Amino acid sequence: MALVLSTKNKDFFEQVYQVVRLIPSGRVTSYGAIANYLSVKSAARMVGWAMNASHAHLDIPAHRVVNRIGLLTGQHHFDSPNRMQELLISEGVEVENNLVIDFTKLFWDPMLELNLD
Repeated sequence: MALVLSTKNKDFFEQVYQVVRLIPSGRVTSYGAIANYLSVKSAARMVGWAMNASHAHLDIPAHRVVNRIGLLTGQHHFDSPNRMQELLISEGVEVENNLVIDFTKLFWDPMLELNLD
């Protein structure tokens, strides 16, 4: 699947949202993987800011974005402290102590999964 970035809005947050919308149900990725895919390797924190601001957009599965070891670091930005975990569990992702079980197996790397032909 080729990702086509919006020509109308090249805003960084919108680019992040476009990538996040492509994460399949039952898979997770990291802030850094998204930043790397967008060719801004040092912008993992900015991806986090985009995820924090994404809750106004119901079509963005922000719960699928975790930190580099699978920790649910963004959970405090959801409606309830357990909502991020609940959403992941509803997709078949096991979570224990705020950590994604089998993170490596479930990790979705946009650099490998998306083809920019």
